[in-house]
Amino acid sequence: MQAVKLAFLGAGNMSGSIIGGLIAKGVPAENIIATRRSEERLSELKSQFNITTSSDNNAAVAKSDVVILGVKPQMMQELCSEIREQVQKSKPLIVSVAAGLKSETLERWLGGDVAVVRTMPNTPSLLGCGATGLYANSKVTGIQQELAEKLMQAVGLALWVEDEAQMDAVTAVSGSGPAYFFLAMEALQKAGESVGLSAEVAEKLAIQTALGAARMASESEDDAAELRRRVTSPGGTTEQALNTFNDGGLTELYRKAVKAAANRGQELANQLDH
Repeated sequence: MQAVKLAFLGAGNMSGSIIGGLIAKGVPAENIIATRRSEERLSELKSQFNITTSSDNNAAVAKSDVVILGVKPQMMQELCSEIREQVQKSKPLIVSVAAGLKSETLERWLGGDVAVVRTMPNTPSLLGCGATGLYANSKVTGIQQELAEKLMQAVGLALWVEDEAQMDAVTAVSGSGPAYFFLAMEALQKAGESVGLSAEVAEKLAIQTALGAARMASESEDDAAELRRRVTSPGGTTEQALNTFNDGGLTELYRKAVKAAANRGQELANQLDH
C-alpha cells in the first residue's frame, strides 16, 4: 500500500477512519487525497492527517490508483456522472463504502468496464474494530482485490463474499448488527434495574459484560456455543435464564430479524438501481 495513490471522494466519518487506519499502518500521507464539499471537514482532515485535500473530484481521480466513493447512496449517481469521463480515461479501482448500491449499478453509472469493489463496513469501524464484507466484480484483478482488502483491514476485519446477493446478508448481520447488541445491552440494563440495581450500576455492568464476552469469543479457539456451555452450570442461575430465552424463542426471533433486515436491504438496492 505504500506506493498506491488513494482518493477519498466525499470524505466523511468512515473515510476519515480508513485514512487514520492507513496512516497508522505506515501509508504515506502524501499518497492520500480527500475531497468534500465542506471546507471545514477538509481542513479537519488536513490538520489531523496532513493529507492533500481538494474540492476537485476529477483531479483527485486522475492522480489515483484507488478511488473510494464515500458519499451517501442518494448522492452517488451524481458523483459517478461527474467523474465518469475521468474514470474511463484512467481506469482506477473503484471501492464503494455506500450501503445498498450494487456493483453493477455503480459500474453502469461510471460508463461500464470498470473494476468495482463493493464494501459494507459497520460503525465500529470508526474505532478501528469494524467488520466489513467485500464483493469484487469480474473486472477486479487479484492485485486490486488485495489492495481493497488491505484498505478495509485498516479499520478491522475484512471478509469476502463470492455472490453479491450475500451482501444483503452481510448488511443484516454486521452492518445492522451493532444495533442488535446495543438493544441487548439496553434490555439487560433495564432488567438489572428491575431486580434492584441502580441505572448507573446496571448500565456499566451490561456494557462491560458485553465487552468481555465479545473479547472472549474473539480470542478463544472455541465457538460461542461452547463458551456458552462452559458458563452454564446444570441447575444454576445461567441455565435458568437461558431456558427463559429459549422458551421465548430468542434464536428464532434473531433469525426473523436478520431475514427482515436482509429483505429490506434488497428492497433499498432495487430502489437505488435506476
